[in-house]
Amino acid sequence: MTTTLRSANVIGLGLIGGSIALALKQRGWAVHGDDSRPQTLADALDRGVVDASGLDPDAEITFVAVPVLAIVEQVKRALVETTGMVTDVGSVKTPVCRSNADRRFIGGHPMSGSELDGLDGAQADLFNGGVWVLTPLEDSDDRTFAQLNGIIAGFGADVVALTPERHDQLVAVVSHVPHLTAATLMSMANDRAEEHAALLRLAAGGFRDMTRVASGQPGIWIDICSENRAAITGALDDLIAGLSDMRDVISTDDHDGLHARLQSAREARSNLPTRVVHPEDLAEVRIPIPDRPGAAAEVFTLAAELSVNIANFEVVHVAESNRGVAVMLIDQSKAEIFRGGLIARGFRPAVQALS
Repeated sequence: MTTTLRSANVIGLGLIGGSIALALKQRGWAVHGDDSRPQTLADALDRGVVDASGLDPDAEITFVAVPVLAIVEQVKRALVETTGMVTDVGSVKTPVCRSNADRRFIGGHPMSGSELDGLDGAQADLFNGGVWVLTPLEDSDDRTFAQLNGIIAGFGADVVALTPERHDQLVAVVSHVPHLTAATLMSMANDRAEEHAALLRLAAGGFRDMTRVASGQPGIWIDICSENRAAITGALDDLIAGLSDMRDVISTDDHDGLHARLQSAREARSNLPTRVVHPEDLAEVRIPIPDRPGAAAEVFTLAAELSVNIANFEVVHVAESNRGVAVMLIDQSKAEIFRGGLIARGFRPAVQALS
């Protein structure tokens, strides 16, 4: 008896697209690939990153992994030329999500990378342990969201759901502005190095860590800054205000003020969320899905707002009803706040500790 492999398409075979293709193949999928650069496509075929060129019209899912300014066009193409789910991996979400209201499409953004570019940096485990943001709209299809979540979670990624606009605001703070800040600091050090030749030889430790992201390819950042201009300039304004405040504290020799700011930053850094890894620390939350579009995605979005880490998620269907039940495993310490948030939004959750 022959077994039909699940089929996927990947449009754009750079670092992220190539890594998605390898992750899919590692999990038994047949992968069709496409790239605007014929040599890249040929290399992907030769290396076994993809199994065939072109798009499979009946593929279960198509990943669009092209530069930001080309995403809208390629998502529209995928929706026309295929019948399955479509998602993208761009770091700016509002333009593509608001331009493609098709219920087969849900935007995405894997927060993973490598110091290597293109297929040379592609690896099947690139997303393992990382965060992958999904950006469903208000009426996104629950079944599509659940299936997409399952595929991505299968890569080892933690899935977080945000609205497209909220994603763009947050990623400006945690990704875009840090890159621009690192580039500015690196340029400042380089300018000073012309006067003091030893400066860059002394640049180690914290300086190298802070400016590491400045080694990224400049080309992609031109498009990102154009597409996410409003959120980035807003975040830069906040950073400038923060640095101005820090300057005032230092210039007035305000020891208490400086200590308070440094201590607050230290505590915030130590409280960055980590993955839940111990089953005894988990709670199961079962949530009947109301008969309204986008309900499952709404649950995920609420979890992100409340900083609730979702260790596992699936939608099961009740035999005597057409409605589904979302089953989540979350950090037990967050169970009550999550339950309260769900009830406030009209859901009827049941929570049970695993231990």
